[in-house]
Amino acid sequence: MKAPLTSQLGWGLLLAAALVFPLVTGNDYHLTVMSTAYIFAIATVGLNLITGYTGQFNLAHSGFMAVGAYTVGILTVDHGWSFWAAFALSGVVTAALGYFIGILSLRLKGHYFSIFTLCVGYIMFLVIEKWDGLTHGTVGIMGIPAPGPIGGLAFDTPLALYYLVLFWLVVGMWAMRRITRSLLGRTFEAIRNSDELAEALGINLMRNKTLAFMLSVFYAGMAGGLYAGFVRFIGPGVAGVEHTFDMTMYMLVGGLGTLLGPLLGALTLPWLTQYLQFLQEYRFIVFGPILVLLVIFVPHGIVGSWQSWRARRAAAEGQRHA
Repeated sequence: MKAPLTSQLGWGLLLAAALVFPLVTGNDYHLTVMSTAYIFAIATVGLNLITGYTGQFNLAHSGFMAVGAYTVGILTVDHGWSFWAAFALSGVVTAALGYFIGILSLRLKGHYFSIFTLCVGYIMFLVIEKWDGLTHGTVGIMGIPAPGPIGGLAFDTPLALYYLVLFWLVVGMWAMRRITRSLLGRTFEAIRNSDELAEALGINLMRNKTLAFMLSVFYAGMAGGLYAGFVRFIGPGVAGVEHTFDMTMYMLVGGLGTLLGPLLGALTLPWLTQYLQFLQEYRFIVFGPILVLLVIFVPHGIVGSWQSWRARRAAAEGQRHA
């Protein structure tokens, strides 16, 4: 019982810290940075499902996030939908598109799958940039309405938007925890560890890979929908592959294939970027070597390394008591 209690205490402390953060900072800019980090954390947690748990590195993830954002932008600005009605479709539309792309791309394995999705992501970017009639092209979509009030709750201030985004992050983390700890999550891990062994155990590889892909991009679509309502302007840059690389770095630093790792990376690295803005032009020169060193010396990320250390310690204590 000790480990579950410790885990629940840790999650509770994280939630408490997030709830009191606005009281500590008292700064709208800091609220905006943290809210944006929460949105990208939702997308990163989704990417971790297909990459960390299922073993398929999807380089089109930011493209799917853009699909969710443009679903909200197009439906609200061009067709007069309310934000919440459009937001409800952002994840669904993205998952539906993910189904068709998944059944094509998931026939490939390893680097071939990643290269294919990289091409898909670039095609998404080009479609968004060139299809003026639908996406407004390079001009982007401006005037996206903010989330409308629910009951007596209005979301017209940075503080209210902060708690709204935090709510969806908590819901997303809770749902992902249920998925990864279920039989379905164990199935995804079996596929990651060995396609052949998983198939020998009777696991339908294509069906489960496609399901993991759809769930992953569903998270990206919801994050994109939230991003559109939060920023209220979107352009083709949302689909840029650099956002996928950012999310990949969050996973690697925090711990690939862990629940807490991607969240930790997505919440800490943006703040490091903020404090290193004077190096913005040399961003990749700075972060590139850091990432290489982390992969070499901390290959399992912060959370993965901590879990490995705790497992070794438990094993050593067990041997002493034996």
